[in-house]
Amino acid sequence: MAPAAHRGSGGFVVSGPTPDEVPFVTDQPPKRIASPRSSRIKQGTARAPHRSLLRATGVTDADMDRPFVAVVNSHVDIVPGHAHLARLGGLVKEALRAEGMVPFELHTIGVDDGIAMGHTGMRYSLPSRELIADSVETMVRAHCFDAMVCIASCDKIVPGMLMAAARLDVPAIFVAGGPMPAGRLPDGTAIDLASVFEGVGAYDSGKIGLPQLDTLERNACPSCGSCSGLFTANSMNCLSEVLGLSLPFGGTTLANTDARDALARATAARVGELIERDLTARQILTMEAFDDAFAVDLALGGSTNTVLHLLAIAREAGLDYPIERVDEISTRAPHLCKISPSGKWHMEDLHRAGGVPAVMRELTAVPGLLSLDRPTVGEASLPEVLERSPNRDREVIRPVPSAHSPRGGLAILFGNLAPEGAVVKVGAVAPEMMQHRGPARVFEGHDQAVAAIRAKAIAPGDVVVIRNEGPAGGPGMQEMLEPTSALTGMGLGGSVALITDGRFSGATRGAAIGHVSPEAAVGGPIGAVREGDEIAIDLEQKTLTLCVDEDEIAARLAAFHRRPPPTDSPWLRRYAHLVGSASQGAVMRDPFGQEEA
Repeated sequence: MAPAAHRGSGGFVVSGPTPDEVPFVTDQPPKRIASPRSSRIKQGTARAPHRSLLRATGVTDADMDRPFVAVVNSHVDIVPGHAHLARLGGLVKEALRAEGMVPFELHTIGVDDGIAMGHTGMRYSLPSRELIADSVETMVRAHCFDAMVCIASCDKIVPGMLMAAARLDVPAIFVAGGPMPAGRLPDGTAIDLASVFEGVGAYDSGKIGLPQLDTLERNACPSCGSCSGLFTANSMNCLSEVLGLSLPFGGTTLANTDARDALARATAARVGELIERDLTARQILTMEAFDDAFAVDLALGGSTNTVLHLLAIAREAGLDYPIERVDEISTRAPHLCKISPSGKWHMEDLHRAGGVPAVMRELTAVPGLLSLDRPTVGEASLPEVLERSPNRDREVIRPVPSAHSPRGGLAILFGNLAPEGAVVKVGAVAPEMMQHRGPARVFEGHDQAVAAIRAKAIAPGDVVVIRNEGPAGGPGMQEMLEPTSALTGMGLGGSVALITDGRFSGATRGAAIGHVSPEAAVGGPIGAVREGDEIAIDLEQKTLTLCVDEDEIAARLAAFHRRPPPTDSPWLRRYAHLVGSASQGAVMRDPFGQEEA
């Protein structure tokens, strides 16, 4: 049973009240709130047909004078982080009704990256982000909603909705489904989904048997919720807090608890004020908000996918946020947390220690790093939230003087192999791999590389290069959790590096360098690498170098001819034609937008 909790004086849930303690569900009549956007579909004689259709859905005369709020739910039965969101959506709608608003629930698609991993399905994961953003835009603009409450948890669904909020620029607030607790082996050892992927590599190499792999499989994911480590889903939900679009502890409060239910109700209770103040998403999504999000991301050592997604969200918000700015912040933001896969802790430990607010509070020790005088969807200001959020476990969240590293847990690399940058979760790299030089083992795609790794054709010291897996080349920029997990499970994580123009799951650890830009499919230098070429990696100096004469590299690239994308999917072919570089968030280009002018 979840512990009882209370609501702080600023109105945010500290650890979660029991249902009979929730103060914002009352018998008082709801106050009158203006509905500036939805009036376009319900005011005046010309809108009689519109009102007739609305009445068919159950809208009453009284409802016509109330705000219409889109409850954008991503409930999907096959995704464990989303299978419980129908109930959460019901709680949000009840609370909106109690606050004098009219909720309308709509749904988006959702791809589970873990289930889609290692086969053609993964090519649809990143493109689904664009479909989600477009579908939310379509529903909200077509029906003139006054505001939206976004309910999401996993992978591309959270950033897709954040992109929509930035694009639409209406009052918007987010609530996640919450992380699942860590799994437990019979001896009490904490495990998670990454443990199972690495277990497959251990089984393939003979390190464990089938019974041990079966035990991992059956115990790693004990309930609904986003996977329990600081993978992409939980990273993005934590950063939604920092950006200011979700309430405190929205990223760490566990799924299926009284505290998570109370957080959903508290989120709905904030919508009326956001509408009255016309506090829209772009007023919150400022350059300073993204700076703070990257600083906290670097302190947490989150998924490398966060770089891709934050850049995309900033672009939708109309901001020019260069990847070099992330690199600059990384020199000032210390690495304070090692949550799985970087360490032994899980999301429940981060929450117990004080969550994202406690991490931000520790970061205030770095002069000028955070900008706390900015708007958020919460009732309390950021300084008030941090004042009430002490660090309760200095092993889980280290203070700045005892940081794991004075620089952040993610790093942006540049060099002749990645002129536009590459990303690595440096906080999850073994010390002996911070500098590495070795021969390239070149593979044209994910499947070819996985086959070689499982055939034990990779030797200590090698640099595995997987190319033509970028946004356009894949197409879809699939994740490489299978090859990285296989290398780790086989005991090669401390001696083999992996470089790709694809990307990695947040569950990846080791010297795994992704988002190499420009990608091979558009003529990037990664396409010039040949078997046996020496590649030098220096994560201290943040460089990625192909040790080949520059004239030779140029000569190799001069022979480049772009090939049609290797897919029979009309949707993925359109995506490949329009998608931009990972260094700019891998967003689909607008043929008539400013960037094409």
